[in-house]
Amino acid sequence: MNVQRTARLNTAGTIIALISLSLAGCSSGGSSDNSDNLVAASVNGKTIMLKDVERGVSAQSGGKQAQLSQLELAQARLQVLGTLIQREVLFQRADKESLKPTEDEITAIINQQKQQSGMTDDDFQKSLTAQNLTMESLREEARKDIAIKKLQEKYSSKITVSDKEVEDFYNSNRERFVSSRGVALAMIVADPADNSAQGVQNDAKNDAEAKLKIDNISQQLKGGADFATVARAKSEDANSVTRGGDVGFATEDDLKQNGFAPELVTRLFGMQAGDTTEPIRFNSGKWYVFKLEEKRLQTENLTLESPGVRPQITQALINQRKDILNAALLEVAMNEAKIVNNLASTMLNNPSNLGLRPASPGVVASPASSIPSASSQATASPASAASPPSTAASPKASASTKP
Repeated sequence: MNVQRTARLNTAGTIIALISLSLAGCSSGGSSDNSDNLVAASVNGKTIMLKDVERGVSAQSGGKQAQLSQLELAQARLQVLGTLIQREVLFQRADKESLKPTEDEITAIINQQKQQSGMTDDDFQKSLTAQNLTMESLREEARKDIAIKKLQEKYSSKITVSDKEVEDFYNSNRERFVSSRGVALAMIVADPADNSAQGVQNDAKNDAEAKLKIDNISQQLKGGADFATVARAKSEDANSVTRGGDVGFATEDDLKQNGFAPELVTRLFGMQAGDTTEPIRFNSGKWYVFKLEEKRLQTENLTLESPGVRPQITQALINQRKDILNAALLEVAMNEAKIVNNLASTMLNNPSNLGLRPASPGVVASPASSIPSASSQATASPASAASPPSTAASPKASASTKP
């Protein structure tokens, strides 16, 4: 079994990526020729188009694929195509096992992701248009996401973890279970940099706009507005927006190492859970409002019976098993599928320029000119490109905050 094929294909991941990509960098083309009708690969006869590979490369590079070197572009294309092949293989397996979602399930997950992204219906539609996507194509991606998740859960639902396994893990990793002095925070950010290209809603584009925005946010919070709701709608920190501003627990040392001034650290430890700060400007120029979710005033060792420790270990062990099962599932499905990777074959046939760009400057590019079109597929030896492995994190007692 080759665990290097492990694919973390979550329901939310692809949909969020599709509806929140940079509006300035979502063109589907990565070359100067028309790739709309070229077939990059096929899985059991189902084609994967080169234009879909280009769209993935564009998303992965933030719309800057033209700045990639020849080798970087070749590697990116193979990686993106490898992921698309894996998705198609698993989707077909889910279909075979009668695990495709209903139309209502697809609608529900799209609506959920729209809400979490904070996009208006108009912004959502603009994002789709900028990516050359239709609602139909978005629903198809959601259909694949949900089906793959159902397939993975069919097998992972059978995982069990014994009390002895939990106890053994704790006894072998006692040093990890320490309740450090620190705080759990949520935050709302106003950034004076222009982040509109990243799909940031209500983006402040200079210092004056950022200050005005954070002051307005502060007034809303003082007026009783829900912190999480405001964070989802107005914060300019993409990593915390979907969690309502929540950035987790940070030790006192974490805070200091991430630019929190000593007086701010002291202030946070003097606050009560639920309190918020006034707007605070960091050296980066960004403005923050913090909400104290929890504070721990003493550092102490946790026992196996301390609140949350046993469930934390159990879930981590389950996640590790899930990763291995997902890798095994993908390995079996890939081995059973008939995969024709035209892009990889084209690269092998054009080693001097990998079939992507002319070897010398000044020559008009004809990327993937030998890749067959949808109407005339050529046969090639089955090949696949693998994504790097993803492993489950071990249990930790704290997480760091990085404004």
